This record gives sequence, C-alpha cells and structure tokens, in this order.
Amino acid sequence: MSSLKEVTMWTKGDLQKLIKEKLSGYKFIVVSNRQPYVHVMKKGKIECQRGAGGVITALDPIMQACNGLWVAYGNGDADRRVTDAEGKIMVPSENPKYTLKRVWLTKEEEDGHYYGFSNEALWPLCHMAFQRPVFKNSDWEYYVQVNKKFAEAVLKEVGKKKAFIWIQDYHLALLPKILKEAAGKRLIIAHFWHIPWPNFETFRICPQKHDILEGLLSNDILGFHIRHHRDNFIDAVDRELESKIDKERFSVIRSGHETLIRPHPISVDFEGISETSHSPAVNAAVEILREEFPLKGKRVILGLDRIDYTKGIPERLLAVDRLLEKYPKFKEKIVFLQMGEISRIHIGKYKALNDEINRVVEEINWKHSTDDWDPVIMVRRHLSFHELLAFYRLGDLCVVSSLHDGMNLVAKEFVSSRSDGEGMLVLSQFTGAARELTDAILINPYDREQFCDGIFQALNLSDDERHKRMEKLRQIVQHNNIYRWAGKILSELLRFEFKE
Repeated sequence: MSSLKEVTMWTKGDLQKLIKEKLSGYKFIVVSNRQPYVHVMKKGKIECQRGAGGVITALDPIMQACNGLWVAYGNGDADRRVTDAEGKIMVPSENPKYTLKRVWLTKEEEDGHYYGFSNEALWPLCHMAFQRPVFKNSDWEYYVQVNKKFAEAVLKEVGKKKAFIWIQDYHLALLPKILKEAAGKRLIIAHFWHIPWPNFETFRICPQKHDILEGLLSNDILGFHIRHHRDNFIDAVDRELESKIDKERFSVIRSGHETLIRPHPISVDFEGISETSHSPAVNAAVEILREEFPLKGKRVILGLDRIDYTKGIPERLLAVDRLLEKYPKFKEKIVFLQMGEISRIHIGKYKALNDEINRVVEEINWKHSTDDWDPVIMVRRHLSFHELLAFYRLGDLCVVSSLHDGMNLVAKEFVSSRSDGEGMLVLSQFTGAARELTDAILINPYDREQFCDGIFQALNLSDDERHKRMEKLRQIVQHNNIYRWAGKILSELLRFEFKE
C-alpha cells in the first residue's frame, strides 16, 4: 500500500478521505460487545436509544463517517423486531449511515460471558479499585463460546473478501486468534483495550492469562490509552510467554507473528459536541431540566457516571459532605446533581454499591438539608445525546472522581460541550484523561480532605482564571479529537500488507 502522510489536525473529512482512498476496496468491520443503538419497547412503541458508554461515544461518529459494518450483541427487548433475517439494521434511525449486525446470545451466555468472566473477573483484575476478581470455570467456558459466536458472525460477513477488523475492549480477547486461525491471510486486525492493563503482580493471578495474552498477540496492532498500560502488557508477555520483544519498535513476535503495541489516547468528537451543545434541541432540553430540578440561584456541581465501583461516586458524595462541613457558607448555595444509569445490577458488588450510594445520599441530605433545599439530587436514568449535552451545560463544575480509569470520556465531553467557555472540570489524577487535561483541578479521590479542597478551589476560581483554564482544556481536546485517535490507528493499520 502507498505511504500515508501524517495529518497534524484530524477532522471528520480527513478520516472520510483516508477511508475512501485506502479502504474502499475492503470490508471494514468494527466488533464490540456493546451496541451503538438499542431498540426498546416504551409505552407500547419501539424506541431507538443511543447506547451508553465511552466506546459508543468514541466510535459512533467514526462509523457514521465511514459507512462500515458494526457487529455487536443485540440486548434490547425490541432488537429482533427491527432487524432483518441476518440480524442487520441501518443506524442511526433518523439518518442511517452504517450497518449494525446483531449477535444473539442466550441468557446463559450473557450471564457467563458478560456478567461473569468479563465483569467479575477481567474488570476488577484490570482496575485498581480493590475489588477481588472472581474466576469461575463455567464463566470462562461461556467467554470462549461467545468469542467463537462473534467470530462466526464476522467471518460470515467477510466471506472470501479481504477485510480490516477493529475489535473493541476486554469482552473479546480471544476473538483475534480465532479469526486469524480461520482466515488469517484475508484479515488485518487491530484491537483497542479500553480499560487499564494491570501490573504483572496483579495480572499473574488470572488462571487463563496465557489464553488471553495469546489471543491479544494474534492482533496486528494492539492499542492502549497510555504508555503505562502498554508497558504493563509488554511486561506480562515478557514474564509469561516465550516471545521476542523489540523494545525500540514496541512490538512482540510470537510464533512468527508480529504485534505492534501502541498507546493511542481515545477522545470525543469535539467539533460535533461543541456545535450541537448550543442547538435548539439542546437549548430546549436545558430548559426542561431546569424546570425539573430545583437549581435556580444555586451553583451546580455535576456528576455523570454509570453506577460502577471504579467511578468513585461514594467518595465524591463524601467530598461534598466534607465541603459543607468545612465551608458552611456553601449551604443553600450549591446543589450536587448526580446522574447515572444503574449498571450490572445482577452482580452482587454492583447491587451493594447502589445500596451504599442510596444510604450516603440519604445521610448527607438528612444532615445538611433545610426546608426548601437538599444538597444532593441523585437521578438514575438514561439520557439521550441532547439531554446529555444539556446536563453538561447546567453545571458550574463537573466532577470526575474515578478510582482508576483507562481514559474517561465524560471529562472530555464536558469540556467539548462548554463552547461558552464557562464551567470547570474537577478530575481524578487516576484517569488517563488527567495526563492530557492538566489545566483541570486534579484531585486524589481517596483523600477526602484534598478532594473537598479541590472542589472549593474550583468554586473560587476568578472568572479570568477559569476562562483561561477552560480555553486550554478545549484546545487540547480539539486537537486530540476522536478523528485523530481513529486516523492514527487506521493509518498504522493500513501500512500492513495482506498476505498472499
């Protein structure tokens, strides 16, 4: 393939041009467990919702730019009603741009693969949030089974053609090897690992560590958010598998196959979010939210997360509690509005976390509230994209307090949405985003006193200082946008040659 020039500022147009010029003769397939659009029944009607989570936030604008095929698990209760006989549907529904192909799983497969091995074993293994991983043989067997089912779906779409495959995340660690063994000469495969990769002392407890490493080393490119996670992965390979490691190229050669290991920090569609955040639809959503919640005359502190133990939600609530104890002048002057969808409630740790959050919110409100003011408002519901941007616009502060996070796109979405130059970001130093967004107020979520003082500092910034910080944050996200992330990975992928 011809050489590819480096683009300094990536745009949607640059990505579309790259794909049109270099990928037009090949299949381009993204594979993930979570789907970008979910069809659900609401009040007797089928409604299409945008999927939740950072992977969807990042990849949907890319797929809309390139008209590819996205293979994902169909988990919506109305998904089967709207797809064709092959499980396909064009999305998004209001302006179809690409094809979504749904893989159907049984309840047992979902329980063992998703709730079991993916989220009771791999998720806590990779996140330093002090939750013990649970390894069950039955969960592993379903994990293998589901990875094979995804491989069948992909291979059916590839047929006899040549294809670029881009696999997402920890649910599909075995997929690259299955695909390469079945159709290696026709496939060039990249895989992005969206969560942290643990240090070796943590990773080595995994009973299936060799299978996972060998699966990932079947990729042509394996991406992580930051260098630290890349280095942890290479260290694990070095200690566990017989291989040749090239520390200058950051590559691993095993059984004659080379895998490039790369740090590529993920991002968001800055221009799209910045422009849409002041559209009529978002303006209308802002007014609806202002009517719904008692925010008038208050300084609003925002939190937006899935209800997950890695996100530091109890720690955030306790920091707000300490703020009101230490600086009582903020009583009746602030409102902390936490929005979050309930997540993985079938897992005991998540149910316990949800109960803990309820208890802490109740205690803080009982302790500090007055006749017409509660300091904390906790809302659990799905937000549409327009509602999400409206939510960001309500805030004087957005608090991201992850205990450990590969990147965290809420931070970048918030910054992108504030084209008014207002607002401030309070950000955990244990996120990948903290390495880029250094003009945020960085906090240690484990240190309640320092966390409280970080919120206090953010609330007391002068207008001039706040605007300067926000301008720098926006410049960083604008430059390191989602199209740069995708463009750099695809440019590297396109340097590979299909084998004859």
